[in-house]
Amino acid sequence: NMALRAAIASAAAKRSHGVIRRFLSAKTKTKNQPHAEKTATEAPKGKGTANAMVAGGLLASCLGLYYYSKEAVHVEQEDMQLLSNWSGTHQVKTDRMFEPENQDELLKILQEAHERGRKLRPAGNGLSPNALSFCTDGMVRMTMMDKVLHVDKKKKQVTVQAGITVQALLDELNKYGLTLENLASIREQQVGGWIQAGCHGTGATFPPVEDQIVSMKLATPAKGVIEVSASKDPELFSLAKCGLGSLGIVTEATIQAVPAHKLVEKTITATPSEVEENHTMWLKENKHLRYMWIPYTDTVVVVTCNPVGWFRTKEYQKFDEDEKLAPARQLLIECKPELTQAEVEPLSFTELRDHLLAIDPLNTEHVMKVNQVEAEYWKKSEGVRVDWSDKILGFDCGGAQWVSEVALPTGQLASPDMSDVQYVKEVYNIIEANHIPAPAPIEQRWTARSTAQMSPAYSSNSEDIFSWVGIIMYLPSEDPAQREAITKRFFQYFRMTDVVRKKFNAQEHWAKIEMPTTIGETVQAQEQLRARYPVELFNAKRNELDPGHILSNHLIETLFKPTA
Repeated sequence: NMALRAAIASAAAKRSHGVIRRFLSAKTKTKNQPHAEKTATEAPKGKGTANAMVAGGLLASCLGLYYYSKEAVHVEQEDMQLLSNWSGTHQVKTDRMFEPENQDELLKILQEAHERGRKLRPAGNGLSPNALSFCTDGMVRMTMMDKVLHVDKKKKQVTVQAGITVQALLDELNKYGLTLENLASIREQQVGGWIQAGCHGTGATFPPVEDQIVSMKLATPAKGVIEVSASKDPELFSLAKCGLGSLGIVTEATIQAVPAHKLVEKTITATPSEVEENHTMWLKENKHLRYMWIPYTDTVVVVTCNPVGWFRTKEYQKFDEDEKLAPARQLLIECKPELTQAEVEPLSFTELRDHLLAIDPLNTEHVMKVNQVEAEYWKKSEGVRVDWSDKILGFDCGGAQWVSEVALPTGQLASPDMSDVQYVKEVYNIIEANHIPAPAPIEQRWTARSTAQMSPAYSSNSEDIFSWVGIIMYLPSEDPAQREAITKRFFQYFRMTDVVRKKFNAQEHWAKIEMPTTIGETVQAQEQLRARYPVELFNAKRNELDPGHILSNHLIETLFKPTA
């Protein structure tokens, strides 16, 4: 109870930021500088907040991470640095972290690593739920290379360095009356990682974000800096747009923008049967569509976004925030009667959900109660709001979590095959049959096909559409025993749903695919990748551009192991 009170007090104090931070220490000593000890902030609890930074993230200088510069090229690490992704689900210790200030410095680092055969894995802001960017032997981040290089107002194109964050890019585009066509849920990613990991927003006419790339420059170990586009080495461009950082380090990208525009966001709730009845119409009629299925309830949250003028544009909300939050606040006080209303009032809904789940996160009956108050929250959140698209399309993903997300083909927009809705129904059946303590939401979004051959949504048919579905379990406290128990239960949940993934030919999101833990799982993962992607071609390009595979890590080497 004392820990909960302290957490609530901390959350209240930091409500304006929406984050609760942990702290790590790292010591560094450079050739030209005396020994210094520095302390760093690590991961946000709410990935969707504007301050979502990680250990090894935007506050790299505080972490003691080092980079090549004119003043300090060589750095001696007194002890290993511990870095974590934003959820704290993956950590890596390394004594080689580089942050070049320009392309020449990057090439110098890359060439030295190439000659020595030392790994140099490209890493962004550490926001991937898995360890896609982690490598003990060495990493490089583009944080210092974060400039907007050129804006072509006539073509509506912008050229940027890969280290710029999506939010900073949006801010710059706004000055020219431009914005991005579509967005993922968060904006703190570096553009290089945003491209390489296969990020996506929602909307059946919008492809994943890599298809917004017009051209890009890659720093490669074997061939230096090369530029690729649809007209300049189109095969490599198609592979490298979602290249997982393994074909080269993205240094620059030219991105197709669109005129800035406002959207009307409408939130309603429906029953699963109502979703099934109306799904084809909603998918066709709305530019952006998102479902949030709430297990063990009859509620599905339906969020649509459309250009101003398409539908009703007058903003309205039936209930104020206190009325929306009342059921969750009341349940928390019932579970923790020593708490007062004043103590819980500063908490947002996602914070309330974390505190509620932390009480008994693997008790299915308790999780059912938490899901029910979430359903009540969303029923009272029905309404309409109007804002610029870059303010509308992002959303709060919740606190620290384990998550698995897949993309599955679901027909064509002219004739959806309903496999997307059936997929979730079969996941529901598994949850209920096995009494899984599955919290909300099961999130569902859609995209058009991608032209990037390594995208989970790749298709040669321009009419194809894909649905992206994510399951989740939160890590609502810092208690190691609780986190370990939730981790074990999540992977049981994940393995139980494997039969559904196979049935619907669903492919895991690159930023959420986890390292196989057994020989059988490894072989299965490798076979699935070879069946879905041009693995031999991808490996051939890796061998050509990075013959020593210094840009890869254990996950990449395991998944893309050449056939005997």
